[in-house]
Amino acid sequence: MVALRYDGIFPRRIPAVLITPPSFQSLSAPIAHDSPRTYVFRSYDLLVRDDDAGALPDPAAVKSLGIPASNVFPVGVFRTEYCCAAWVEKSAAAPPGFTFRSLRALFAHLDEEELSVAGRALQIADWARNHRYCGACGKPMVAVTGERAMRCECGHTAYPRIAPAMMVLVKRGEAILLARNVAVPPGGRMSALAGFLEPGESVEDAIHREVREEVGLFVKDLRYFASQSWPFPGSLMIAFTAEYAGGEIVVDPREIAEAHWFGPGDKFPDLPPAQSISRALIEANLPRR
Repeated sequence: MVALRYDGIFPRRIPAVLITPPSFQSLSAPIAHDSPRTYVFRSYDLLVRDDDAGALPDPAAVKSLGIPASNVFPVGVFRTEYCCAAWVEKSAAAPPGFTFRSLRALFAHLDEEELSVAGRALQIADWARNHRYCGACGKPMVAVTGERAMRCECGHTAYPRIAPAMMVLVKRGEAILLARNVAVPPGGRMSALAGFLEPGESVEDAIHREVREEVGLFVKDLRYFASQSWPFPGSLMIAFTAEYAGGEIVVDPREIAEAHWFGPGDKFPDLPPAQSISRALIEANLPRR
């Protein structure tokens, strides 16, 4: 799959994943169906076959879980199949022949389009599970027919919450800046800088703030690269490149373990998975050898 990159002049096609497949149509109202394609989640884990991690459960396996109708939500039509998302309690056991596996662990088993739809289903299931009760009065919420919303009798309505996050690859001449998060062990994966937007910020504001906070640098000439839904649990990654404008690398030890410039001829560290926009951003701006 590909996404459009806009660099201020014209769109360019770049490798990307987790974008809406052309064969997918979103639905907010359920369809009566005897055997829908069902993405069953236990927390962030998806139910798949033991012997084929890329295979979803058959209708009989889904039925054996006894999932109440209030825990099932429409996702859309994918490759002519009606798809829905369902969630079960953390105590639920997988039916014989099936297992719950982290969606991240299934990257190598699901094709890009399937992974995109599964990610969408995860966000819907997670939203529904976390909005069973009203945040205003504590009473039970119910799904709004024909709308992606949960509503309480007090009038409070909850829509799926998407958390916008900026990502920026800082460039200095032919070199690019990569950093390792404190959660990643030494010698592990390094990536572009990223962070969530704060209330009242534009994406551009967040980029300048995060770069200063995380590595002590100043940047200029921001250019939009691409965006990508990232369902862990509900982020929208908005990626940019930026030119170095000053400062020396001083990492925030609470978030960044190390950050370095990588230029032509340098040995690169492990990079993010191919399914991520961070990998596409880095590969599109690799220093020329």
